[in-house]
Amino acid sequence: MSFDGMIGFLGAAYLWVKAAHVIFVIFWIAGLFMLPRFFVYHQESPVGSEEEARWVTRERKLRHIIITPSMILVWLFGLALAFNVGAFAEPWFHAKFAVVVLLSAYHGWIVGYGRKLAKGERRYSGRTLRMMNEIPGIAVAIVVILVVVRPF
Repeated sequence: MSFDGMIGFLGAAYLWVKAAHVIFVIFWIAGLFMLPRFFVYHQESPVGSEEEARWVTRERKLRHIIITPSMILVWLFGLALAFNVGAFAEPWFHAKFAVVVLLSAYHGWIVGYGRKLAKGERRYSGRTLRMMNEIPGIAVAIVVILVVVRPF
């Protein structure tokens, strides 16, 4: 099957936008996998230590350089693709959209927890943070099934 990439208002840019969307999804999810693990190690470091300060810096850089910019780009490219192909009319897309909204809420929560952790608040155990680390993987599995299989 031949595909020339000329779809909707994006025209020839459609495949480039789609590729960028997938690339930034990978960056975003990778960061969401890493951040809770960083928190586990951070919480294991002595309060007020140089090691704790290094974890605060690492976490801030991960949030500011990778995770949040990637999430913003995922949303921009994803919405452009959705409007371009009329995905809002598809039931599978509504489910995918809901999962991405929930994943974005998780992003907000995990970023907020990082700020609290940087101030010395250690509310969750390492075990809880390790369990929270599974959320992005579950979300990605659901999204991939919805996009590829389109079960409804």
